[in-house]
Amino acid sequence: MSISGLDAPEVDLRRLRQLLHQRLIDSLEMGESEALADSAALRERIDGLIERLEDDLGKPLEATRRLTLGEEVLQEVQGLGPLAPLMIDPGVSDILINGPHEVWVDRRGQLSRTALEFDNEAHLRRFLDRLVAAQGKHLDSNCPAVDARLPDGSRLHAMIPPLCAKGPVVSIRRFIEAQDSAEALVDSAMLSPAMLDLLGLAVSAGLNILIAGGAAAGKTTLLNGISQFIPAGERVVTIEESAELQLRHPHVVTLEARQGNSEGRGQVDLRMLLRNALRMRADRIIVGEVRGHEVFEMLQAMTVGHDGSLSTVHANSPGDALKRLESLALLADVGLPREAIREIIGSAIQLVVQVARFRDGSRCVTSIGEVVSDQGRLGIREIFRFQAEPLDAMDNAESGPALNRRGRHLPGAQRPSFLATLEQRGYAVPASLAARAERSATEAGHG
Repeated sequence: MSISGLDAPEVDLRRLRQLLHQRLIDSLEMGESEALADSAALRERIDGLIERLEDDLGKPLEATRRLTLGEEVLQEVQGLGPLAPLMIDPGVSDILINGPHEVWVDRRGQLSRTALEFDNEAHLRRFLDRLVAAQGKHLDSNCPAVDARLPDGSRLHAMIPPLCAKGPVVSIRRFIEAQDSAEALVDSAMLSPAMLDLLGLAVSAGLNILIAGGAAAGKTTLLNGISQFIPAGERVVTIEESAELQLRHPHVVTLEARQGNSEGRGQVDLRMLLRNALRMRADRIIVGEVRGHEVFEMLQAMTVGHDGSLSTVHANSPGDALKRLESLALLADVGLPREAIREIIGSAIQLVVQVARFRDGSRCVTSIGEVVSDQGRLGIREIFRFQAEPLDAMDNAESGPALNRRGRHLPGAQRPSFLATLEQRGYAVPASLAARAERSATEAGHG
């Protein structure tokens, strides 16, 4: 791209950025691509190119325009290009790209279209290729869909034509670290202090916990938060399709599945990783999300010495979560009858935590229940539940009336049966938990 023929005062920032980026690439000599990784040297090179660009324009750029131009080129080479402003916005939880000229965001549960866009489809493809290549992955006609993890822990999913006719489609789920501490979850009203006491005790004592919920409900956020209660002296092995967990623990080994090539060779799935994890002297095994045949190996691990393991699953209720585990285990074709599978699930899982996302974008633990078995049937005895109240309408000038979630967390009618066992093992039951459980039982008796 040449600057000749352009009226310097009216050269728009996009065209200047394109020209400067191309000149930067052209300035790199053979084997000098590693210079792009050195931020200080790269900034110096960009500043020099901007000075030459100003000479061509015959006029210096305004200070703010010059600074913006340099930052955009730096983001183009090292960062997240046009998306950089969105990745530092704490209100954005999801970034959705529908082709090069359409970028949407989810802000506190409300979808809105932004003014940001890529230059063209080739620009968007270069952006994606750079991000996925950094993890040794590729996106092409043989592999038209890919999952990747961004440097800050956010996860990216991308698909390209011919699977999508509009151009590359990208979904980025933001990872916001400040929301992942257990205390922050209480402050945001995702759960109550007494619920946190229960989960902290359960994790410390080594109960196996399944976190269930829909997409973007906060399953991973909750798992990250309660991981701080895992004793520091234990070894944790995590298993994921794409490494996203950010556990608050000093000894974590991360295992990540690998896609096969165009011929299906070289694939490493979660089931294989679980089998290997059993030989890695893991105290606890955490599966980011169970969705296939690997569920049977996970259940086995939970029943053969890996107490305190955790996982997440897509399900709309605690009961549905158990049924989903049962269905996935049967699909694994291990040759066991349904009754045996149910018995294994009942032995493996002690707690099911249900999370949900409300229309205002807030996330909430709606139920915590212990798994009980009655004559071969699995059920849930609720320990805590969220009691919703009528929604408040809140005026929003940008998107119209929005709804605010209202309600409170209440204890169940019965004291958890495992508390007595934990007390016998020497674990101290938090006063808030014991008092609320006993008060609830008394009220139920009077009722």
